[in-house]
Amino acid sequence: MRITSTHERILIILIALHSFIVGGMLMFAAEWAVNFAGWAGADPIFFIWQAGAFHFVLAAGYLMEYRRSGTVTLLLIAKTTAFVFLIGGSLLAATPWSVWFSGVADGAMALVTFLVHRAVAKQQAG
Repeated sequence: MRITSTHERILIILIALHSFIVGGMLMFAAEWAVNFAGWAGADPIFFIWQAGAFHFVLAAGYLMEYRRSGTVTLLLIAKTTAFVFLIGGSLLAATPWSVWFSGVADGAMALVTFLVHRAVAKQQAG
C-alpha cells in the first residue's frame, strides 16, 4: 500500500483528536478520569485541569503546524518526550497501569507519525 499525504493528514487529525479527548476528560471529568487511570484521587484537582488544558494546546498545535507547514515537529517532540517521561517514570516508581499504557501509546504514535511523514516526504521528492 502506498502511503499518501491524505493518510498522513488523517493520522495527524486522529492523534490531535486523541489529545482533545484526553484533555476533555482531564478538564471536565477529572475525578472519573483519574480513578479510571488507576490513581487513588484527584487532589489537588487544579493540576489535573492544567494537564487537560495542556492537551488542548498540544492538539491545536499539532493541527496548526501541519496545516501551515506540513511538518510534524511539535507532535514528534511531544510524543517522544511523553514516551520517555512515562516509561522512565514507571521504571523509577510504582505507577498505575495507565502510565505504562500511555507511554507505549505515545511512543507508537511518535514512531508511526515519523515513518508516515518520512514515506510521504520521499514520495513527494521523487
